[in-house]
Amino acid sequence: MMIYRSKAPLRLGLAGGGTDVSPYSDIYGGAVLNATIDKYAHCTIQETDNGKIELHASDLKQSLSLPSSSRLEVEDGILSLHKGVYNRVMSQFKIDKPLSFKMTTSCDVPPGSGLGTSSTMVVAILRAFAEWLRLPLGDYDMAYLAYQIERVDLGLRGGKQDQYAATFGGFNFMEFYENDRVIVNPLRVKPWIVNEMEASLVLYYTGVSRSSDKIIAEQQDNTRKKDENAVEAMHRIKESSYLMKNLILKGEIVKFAEMLGREWENKKRMARLISNEKIDHIYDTAMKTGAYGGKISGAGGGGFMLFMIDPTKKVELAGELNSIGGDVVDFHFRETGCEGWKL
Repeated sequence: MMIYRSKAPLRLGLAGGGTDVSPYSDIYGGAVLNATIDKYAHCTIQETDNGKIELHASDLKQSLSLPSSSRLEVEDGILSLHKGVYNRVMSQFKIDKPLSFKMTTSCDVPPGSGLGTSSTMVVAILRAFAEWLRLPLGDYDMAYLAYQIERVDLGLRGGKQDQYAATFGGFNFMEFYENDRVIVNPLRVKPWIVNEMEASLVLYYTGVSRSSDKIIAEQQDNTRKKDENAVEAMHRIKESSYLMKNLILKGEIVKFAEMLGREWENKKRMARLISNEKIDHIYDTAMKTGAYGGKISGAGGGGFMLFMIDPTKKVELAGELNSIGGDVVDFHFRETGCEGWKL
């Protein structure tokens, strides 16, 4: 029996995060700057002939064994991402006979960490199925289908950037418009700039895993009711993404880092739950240690934070952050998007 594997990279949201979420992106258009890193969502599918569908999320310590069926129930909320991908693959590609297989997944970072874990996992699972079943999916097709599975089929709140980042990989400037239209602009960032970004960035896990659902719901509600403070903050965040794209292409790292901090101040105005006392304390600690600027990655409320500092002070900042709980995580940027292969 053949084995099919895949991996999809997680991403750092550098600028514009939240403007990719409907209805803001539908009404005003969104713009996001992000980059993928060497932390991944992994999926292995092994063909079987026992008439069963076995699902294992080894990092979550969750498992299911079900009779082969053309559709799996997702209402119980157990491994719904895995089931949701299977259901859409079966229906969209008109596969008549239920499949029999064992699927094992894992992610290099905890769920709810702000690096796009759930969306990246959907991309990884979809890529493994595409490898097995030889599905005709280009990059835009893959990302859009992953978005449809998570946001429409499963009804999970969130934006669009994560699926496209995981599929395309690298440094990208993404534009979001009405009717789910997305344009991915790959950036040719010079190697010395990538090296300096890595040398200057500190990625810190707060130790708090959070659900982004309530934060995104509040953000969406603020947009619908045209909350002046929240919408103006989102306009500023979108504007900053264009400026920060130019700064990173020119290698103006300190200016980029200072804008990172200004974006964080605007992001906190988008929804009340984005920051809290612990996050503010972590941010203040980093700034007092000499950071140029920083922000939370993802919707907010917990997960990972990133800070930029003079590389000669990076070890000192890491020590200060580790001393207040949580962990500084080493990483490198990666140019490639999701990949699949067979054994």
